[in-house]
Amino acid sequence: MSTFRQVSVAALLSVLAAGAFAQAASTPKVDKRQERQEARIQQGAASGSLTAREQKRLNAQQGRIDKAEDMAKADGTVTKKERAGLHHMENKANRNIRRQKHDRQGAASGAKP
Repeated sequence: MSTFRQVSVAALLSVLAAGAFAQAASTPKVDKRQERQEARIQQGAASGSLTAREQKRLNAQQGRIDKAEDMAKADGTVTKKERAGLHHMENKANRNIRRQKHDRQGAASGAKP
């Protein structure tokens, strides 16, 4: 086998292996839920049911979930324990979003940002 062919085969195998790792570490449910929660935060800010400060805190919480997800995916697999931890963080964020959107405090009510 020529050197060029060996390099080509090695490159192809590394691309296929990287794709397999990416699939093994995929978290589509987490990603979809993150999208929905971020949309709820944006909707709350647009409607005035969230103050600027509440929006900032909720977005920071979403950022922490993103970071935890990246750390879980870093080794190529997301274990059951890691996935459960992500779901726990999302559940907590979900409750926080609901509480903040329905706390009768909003941008229009004169609340300080």
